[in-house]
Amino acid sequence: MIDPDDAVMLLIDHQSGLFQLVRDIEQHVLRGHVTALAKLSRLANMPTFTTASVPDGPNGPLIPEIHHFNPEAVYIPRTGQINAWDNPAWVEAIEKTGRKTLLIAGTLTSVCMAFPTISALAAGYKVFAIIDASGNWSKMATDITMARVTQAGAVPIDTYAVLAEVMSTWNRADAMAFAAIMTDHIVPPYRALIESYDKAQGVQKNGRETRLEILEAAAGS
Repeated sequence: MIDPDDAVMLLIDHQSGLFQLVRDIEQHVLRGHVTALAKLSRLANMPTFTTASVPDGPNGPLIPEIHHFNPEAVYIPRTGQINAWDNPAWVEAIEKTGRKTLLIAGTLTSVCMAFPTISALAAGYKVFAIIDASGNWSKMATDITMARVTQAGAVPIDTYAVLAEVMSTWNRADAMAFAAIMTDHIVPPYRALIESYDKAQGVQKNGRETRLEILEAAAGS
């Protein structure tokens, strides 16, 4: 299981240009999951590092949601390395946290997520590969990549599971902040469940909004 006190969030190459290549997940869903992770890591006080592959070229800039919703996230530029782990500044920043669990998402999945995942595993880190916050050019490429990283020792996981493991319990003061991330970015239908529950609670407290005796009296007058 994920220990939030030992975890680092790594959001790699979620760039507007690379998003144009993604075919295995809808772009708005991918953006929502990445935004959810940025919000989650800030809420959990988890060190968060971002990086981009040649952002001045066709790969484009990082999507702005990441640093907008997590201004404490640290952007670490690199000088052309395809594998973020080949950037000494990236590895140094992670090492300085003293943490050994890495939560990694990246676009494209088979390169930007997979390469540093395999390198981190070789360096002795525990890695959770967040598949639905990583986009790829085909489902086949994603399936192959999942097989590759799991054989290397990574744990594949989805965004909702990451949030639930980090949250751990509903019996916490910030539980509804976690729930807001769920409903805003991961499982929007959950908002309807919350609204229905709130209405039911209101009926128990204040009585029914539609009172038949009042309606019947009005109809008979």
